[in-house]
This record gives sequence, structure tokens and C-alpha cells, in this order.
Amino acid sequence: MDFFLTERMKRVLEIVIEDYILTAEPVGSRTISKKSSLNLSPASIRNTMSDLEDLGLLSQPYTSAGRIPTERGLRFYVDSIVNIHELSDREQQEIRSKCLGHLIEGPDLFRETSRILSLSSHYLGIVWMPKMSSVVLQHIEFVKLRRHLVLAILVSTTGLSYNRIIEVEEDFSQSELDHLSDYLNSFLAGLALYQVREKLLEQMRVAKNTYDGLLEQALKLGEKAISSIDDADVFIEGTTNILNEPEFNNASRMTDLFRTFEEKATMVKLLDKFIDPKGVQIAIGSENQVQEMQTCSLVTSTYSCDGEVLGVLGVIGPRRMNYSRVIPLVDYTAKLLTEILETP
Repeated sequence: MDFFLTERMKRVLEIVIEDYILTAEPVGSRTISKKSSLNLSPASIRNTMSDLEDLGLLSQPYTSAGRIPTERGLRFYVDSIVNIHELSDREQQEIRSKCLGHLIEGPDLFRETSRILSLSSHYLGIVWMPKMSSVVLQHIEFVKLRRHLVLAILVSTTGLSYNRIIEVEEDFSQSELDHLSDYLNSFLAGLALYQVREKLLEQMRVAKNTYDGLLEQALKLGEKAISSIDDADVFIEGTTNILNEPEFNNASRMTDLFRTFEEKATMVKLLDKFIDPKGVQIAIGSENQVQEMQTCSLVTSTYSCDGEVLGVLGVIGPRRMNYSRVIPLVDYTAKLLTEILETP
């Protein structure tokens, strides 16, 4: 932003924004006079607020009212003013114990992480599970449940497992299933899932010219296990948290927003923009590029395993969200999830 703010202007803007975050109400000169140590007259404060309004950082919702921050003002605050309050040891331990207090893996780990983000922020927690196409297969197992029903367990190199129940025409014994999984692992282990799909299709084309019954059965079983995996999952928890925020008391607006949250493709497209570069990213209002979410802000961070970014997690809330609290929360949770995924 190509403008200069004096320390006085920064302090007034900071007070307006932080009071607005708490109250959702316009902030007047009397409030600023009480909360600042600037020793300014109400007239001087009003002049400073007017200057900030001229710069597009504050606006006056109606005549004789106080000011509220604009999207531009919030962006300047986040980039240049906000005082990040690091999580206390107790808060970190609470989040850690919630993540580690359950024997959870695979999708449940990411679902639980979104719930923790929601509970800790009082907004919405969101986690984009790793892109399945990039997950590297360590091994695949098949477990007989009953006749014509098999549990396929895909274990990734990150230690996460993905379970899928598949129907089969044959009545396999467990011994036969073990044999089939050993066969598949011999040439699929170490491949990313998109490569596994390609390899299976390639082998199935080759198998048409052979009479190897084991090969054909193994490939069919592997293809069913892989094709049943969704390539992207987004978990959102705490949608009711925003019902109490005054910005969302419009029924039509809420309906549109909730519908957006339910559209997985839209949320994946939104989060995909934050997967590079690494680290905490903040999108305020129209920066989200999703029409229905322009009353919201999104704070995200990437999480990874062995240096490779796997996905994105974050918090969705009103534009006047408590950034000083949410930013370190998202940052810590992303680092913790990375630690969990990297732990053998």
C-alpha cells in the first residue's frame, strides 16, 4: 500500500479495529480518547479519523456515527499493526492433548483437527485432507469381512491409512487375499496413487493377452480399492459458531454461505490458492474470490510431511475476526499436524 501513516494514525486505526472486533459497533472519538495514551482532544481524534477515512482505511456507516474499518484498513492492520499473542503453554498443551488423545488416523485425524480449530477459535475450523493423487502407497492389505465383501486398507508412507469396503464377485479366503495383496505390493509400493491408477490400468491392458487368473483377480481388486478413493476431502466444523455473529444475521446471506461450505469443489478451489507458498496466509473479504464468502476472512497454513506440502488447514470467521488470536492458533495447529504426520 503506497501511503504513509504517522504513529498517531496507526494507533487510532488500531484502537478502532480492535474495539470493532470486540463489539461489531462503530467506534467514536470518545472511545479512542479513553483507550489511547495520545492525550489528544476529541477534535484532533476526529480529524485523524477523517484522514484515515480519506485514505480508505475507515468508513462511516451513517451520519454522526463512529467509524468502522474497511477491508483495506483490515489488510493494513494485519500486515503492519496486529500484535500476535502467542499461545500459552497451557493452550498449546490442550490442543496437543486433543490431537494425540485419540487413536485416530486417516480422515478421522483431519476431521478431529478441524473440530479442534473450531473449538479453539470459536469460528469455523477447516482442513483440506491431502490430495490423494499425490499420496505415496507403502502397502495395501485386504481383509475378508464376509462373503463378497472385502476391506481394503491402503497405508501411505506418511503412516496414514485409508479404509475402503469393496464388493467382489469371488468368495475369497483370507489366505487368497493375502496372496493377492502381496502380489500388488510387489509392483505398486512406492508409487503415488495417481501412478498406482496408471500402473493398474496398464497392467489390466496387458493382462487381456494372458491367462494368468491370479494377475487378473489382483488387478481387479486393486482397481476397485483405488477407484473408490475420493481425490479430495474438506472437513468443516463449527458452522453454528457464526450464527451468533451480527454480520450473519441475514437469513438469505446465511443460506448462501452455508451452501458454499457444503460445495466441496468450491472449497477445494478456494483452499488450493493457499497451498503455495508455505506458511500462514490471510484472505480478507473479497480476497477470498468466492462471492458468498466476501463477508468472511480466512486464515490458513499448510501442513506437510518430510518437507512435502500435503494440504491446508485454517479458520473461517467474520472479517472482524480476532486475528491476534487466530493467526498463532492456525500456525501452531499446522506445525503440530506436521509433527504428527512425520512421527513414525
